[in-house]
Amino acid sequence: MTSHIHCQNCSMAALCLPYQLDQDGMARLDTIIQRHKPIHKRDVLVNAGESLKCLYAVRSGSLKSYTIDDNGVEQIIDFHLPGDVIGFDALANSQHRSYTQALETAMLCEIPMSSLDELAEQMPGLRRQMWRLMSGEIYNSKQLLGTLNNRSAQQRLANFLTTLADRFKERGLSNRSFRLTMTRADIGNYLGLSVETISRILSALQAEGVIDVQNKLVNVLEPERLHELAQ
Repeated sequence: MTSHIHCQNCSMAALCLPYQLDQDGMARLDTIIQRHKPIHKRDVLVNAGESLKCLYAVRSGSLKSYTIDDNGVEQIIDFHLPGDVIGFDALANSQHRSYTQALETAMLCEIPMSSLDELAEQMPGLRRQMWRLMSGEIYNSKQLLGTLNNRSAQQRLANFLTTLADRFKERGLSNRSFRLTMTRADIGNYLGLSVETISRILSALQAEGVIDVQNKLVNVLEPERLHELAQ
């Protein structure tokens, strides 16, 4: 049951807010966290413009964050995996700047901002972890911008796959065989490529023996070659 899952025994703790906290610190953080009920594929967790009340830590499943411009065009800005924290973009003005939607059934921990602010003042380690996570989010955004500006379509997709593989490895999962929870349209939107281009490059990489793709399952056959193509 979700009520029995705590920071102390969560497999994602090393990637999440409890990172580097001692047992007492974890227990104190655990007292303010609410275990969010499961959300299902296509459910919207937060809407752009909503007031910031909580941060959300992903315990299982995956989600995407996106913006919608004045013409109603969606732009995906991030994919969230277990251990990621959602909501940092709202800290500047206490309003969420993007929408976040589940790509599959996901379990989340809800962290009230009012309680988190108070606890962070008392626990420097927690404050440093928040800074660490926010810094990582900024760095990843800059990396994505560099990828979109300076790389070919094949390099963009190869970089996306290698980055995703690394993220799975960080979570104790296989970086050689993993399932894509996002659609090819989502990947294309994120990378600034058409669905046709994504499909063509995947087929080419498969023909070269770099990867094998079966529906949503990706097997990386030559990780070093994939990494070379991403550079």
